[in-house]
Amino acid sequence: MPTKKQLKYDKAYLRMAKEWGKLSYCKRKQVGAVIVKDKMIISDGYNGTPSNFENFCEDDEGYTKWYVLHAEANAILKVASSTQSCKNATLYITLSPCKECSKLVHQAGITRVVYNEAYKDNSGIKFLEKAGIEIVHINNLGETNV
Repeated sequence: MPTKKQLKYDKAYLRMAKEWGKLSYCKRKQVGAVIVKDKMIISDGYNGTPSNFENFCEDDEGYTKWYVLHAEANAILKVASSTQSCKNATLYITLSPCKECSKLVHQAGITRVVYNEAYKDNSGIKFLEKAGIEIVHINNLGETNV
């Protein structure tokens, strides 16, 4: 369980991830992510299509296109193309990671995941717990005084 001070920061970073998610062009769900290391934001991301693709995430029937990248994958990939490292970082994400993204989170060296909403399939969270990653679920972001 995070300390009172840590919980205050966790909620603030989650609110930032939520704002970042609003940049997504996806209609079904807008997801945002922020990666923090040594008290600094080293990356951010939101769900969307790859660079130089159209910004429409859903097909004509409303289904998400297979090549849409999830917010945490975009944030991790952004770090990979920089001089930073995710080793011992915290991922703040508005929706808990799916099983595919959970593998990326683990391999990137992220040691803590803080999320707001639970994804429909919790196998990603179970995988991260098995990998020894600290998981924190915060579903009330409204009040900043803890």
